[in-house]
Amino acid sequence: MTIRLPGADGRLHPYEPRREPLALRPGAPPASRTVLAAAHVVADPCADPSPGAPAALDWDATLAFRRHLWAHGLGVAEAMDTAQRGMGLDWPAAAELIRRSAAEAKAAGGRIACGAGTDQITGGTLAEIRAAYEEQLAVVEESGAQPVLMASRALAGAARGPEDYLEVYGHLLRQSVRPVILHWLGPMFDPALEGYWGSTDLDTAAGTLLELAAAHPGKVDGVKISLLDAGREIALRRRLPPGVRCYTGDDFHYPGLIAGDDHGFSHALLGVFDPLGPLAAEAVRRLDTGDTGGFHALLDPTVELARHLFQAPTRSYKTGVVFLAWLAGHQSHFTLLGGLQSARSLPHLARAYELADRLGLFPDPRLAEARMRTLLTLYGVNP
Repeated sequence: MTIRLPGADGRLHPYEPRREPLALRPGAPPASRTVLAAAHVVADPCADPSPGAPAALDWDATLAFRRHLWAHGLGVAEAMDTAQRGMGLDWPAAAELIRRSAAEAKAAGGRIACGAGTDQITGGTLAEIRAAYEEQLAVVEESGAQPVLMASRALAGAARGPEDYLEVYGHLLRQSVRPVILHWLGPMFDPALEGYWGSTDLDTAAGTLLELAAAHPGKVDGVKISLLDAGREIALRRRLPPGVRCYTGDDFHYPGLIAGDDHGFSHALLGVFDPLGPLAAEAVRRLDTGDTGGFHALLDPTVELARHLFQAPTRSYKTGVVFLAWLAGHQSHFTLLGGLQSARSLPHLARAYELADRLGLFPDPRLAEARMRTLLTLYGVNP
């Protein structure tokens, strides 16, 4: 039975959904790479989505999704931009999310890393920004999770140059209890982060990041690079100090970056691994056995979906991620914090459904088709 989906031109085209999902069973964490999925949150659909209203989550569904990722062998990157940090998830809700998810991780035996930033303030002096980081870092460390020092809008606005980044981050690294992951989030994900690390010249910015990592041996587990530039990531990866990992945040080029080359490879901390979780974990487990061809056979076909979800404006990718979670049955509704389910068009969502269905990502293809039909009907489209 076919379903009629709207294309970018508004015209309907027939699509025949697959009947069976890709067979993917739960499994152990990959051994050759560290793989973290930046997980989305499930909003309370009855909460007030008005700007400035406190974030309200469906805690049961949010935590159940994290158990799903752990069961398939992935780690969870919590309270990151995929969870709508800075786009609906306020600091009080993020702090509660960190505490609850860390407790769930301990119970499930799953790996977790949590974002610490400065989003409880909108600006301030360097001292105030450092204090905001310290508050969030304390919450993460007290929960028992590994910290990810997230890029700060406030610091991007206040810093006069690279030396201010080195001072603020250096202070945090000196007091951190365990090695942290440094996060370089490009302006395609958040325009307010233009010129991060003290320069709009990316080579100069990379030099500052490398200087920071080298100056604090044993304090930096790795750096997460989210610039959507594979060549630049590889160049930086080859210059990292010994023992410092590169975590790719490149949702366009991740298969080749994870597979690596004769000079090394990237680990992964990716938002696209939220919808791809079971498939991604199985693909990396194939690398564990030396089956590079099998890895690429599984993961390369997912890039078309990833590029669709993360197309400009890239920061709206969360809408597609939550949409696919709804179709997959991980939550009962298609609602985002702040009403951001409206951030993508119906043709965009229809294409995401088609690409994900072709990959066999939906555990129950008939449920996904039924929900897609419901959405089309709500939009006044006869499927």
